[in-house]
Amino acid sequence: MHSRLPIVSDMVAVQVLRRCGERTEVLLLRRAPDDSLGGLWCQVAGKMEHGEAAWQTGLRELAEETGLVPEQFYSADVCEQFYERSRERIVLAPVFVAFVASNAQVRLDHEHTDYCWLNLEQALALLPFLGQRRVLREVWEAFVEQPPLASLRIDTRVE
Repeated sequence: MHSRLPIVSDMVAVQVLRRCGERTEVLLLRRAPDDSLGGLWCQVAGKMEHGEAAWQTGLRELAEETGLVPEQFYSADVCEQFYERSRERIVLAPVFVAFVASNAQVRLDHEHTDYCWLNLEQALALLPFLGQRRVLREVWEAFVEQPPLASLRIDTRVE
């Protein structure tokens, strides 16, 4: 008998960026102590609800966890992947990129205790997981170091 490890895609991640003059910053959130990832820094992320498209989950989670509404929203054209030991599965999470206003105010939900806006190096130093750091580097290269591809933009007003 051969065991099989299921691969699921039931969650998404959102990298939140803001441009402040010549510099760009990324938003990180600290998970609440009662969470399985309690005290760790992460990006916006969450589970898809029944009937929800992945990009809609990204927008909903962004609003629920931070109160933010993006000025521009993109598919990052990459997935975060990790092994979830507690459920014995591999998770593939599509990643989205949300650009918010430089003066946008973060309003945390109960799942988080703190937030910070950081440059790339600062954020990489705080992120605990290799997969998170890999994805942030790829997003930074494709969305900060060069103009994002127009074909990746999601028009949230009409879809």
